Amino acid sequence: MTFRATLVTDGSSDVVLVRILEWLIARLTSAAIEIRWADLRWLREKPEGLGERLVVATTLYPCDILFVHRDAENQNPEVRYTQIWAANTTGLRHVCIVPVRMQEAWLLHNEAALREAADRPSGTDPLDLPPVGRWERVPDPKETLYIALRTASGATGRRAKRFKPARAAHRLAELITDWSPLRPLPAFARLETDTRDALRNLGIVVIE
Repeated sequence: MTFRATLVTDGSSDVVLVRILEWLIARLTSAAIEIRWADLRWLREKPEGLGERLVVATTLYPCDILFVHRDAENQNPEVRYTQIWAANTTGLRHVCIVPVRMQEAWLLHNEAALREAADRPSGTDPLDLPPVGRWERVPDPKETLYIALRTASGATGRRAKRFKPARAAHRLAELITDWSPLRPLPAFARLETDTRDALRNLGIVVIE
């Protein structure tokens, strides 16, 4: 039996979270779970508010588990958890994904993959990536990531103008195969715990 999970995100760039969820779930269970990102960009009438987005997403992408992403940004993360709980009227079990700042902070841990995503794997320019203890304290993780990708690309002149850091960030998520460095982060640890509980709730055998 294949279980289905639907991911609802803040924006289209956050689709990279699918790769993180695939890695995490594969380490929590051997059950077959298909994860789909709820792409609502094509809708003529866009749902208003998180609650309506969740209803539309689960109607178009039926699932057994609903993953809901909201960046905490400058808010207390608990505010986001509360907002998600209040918004979910679908009757489905949900799991919150609430990075302390932005999900881009979760892409700062693999320098080799970052250089490859920038199409210059042998580059040696210093990237000044923050250490693990500062990943979730970086004021603007997206800008930090994009600067690192531009630096890693070594692009100048017209090539620098053509370089698309958002596209490179998406490729970076595809290249990373080990997300275990995120486990010490409180937000990721909570995601892992809540995902484990949601799987158990469905009667799925969880690897201890």
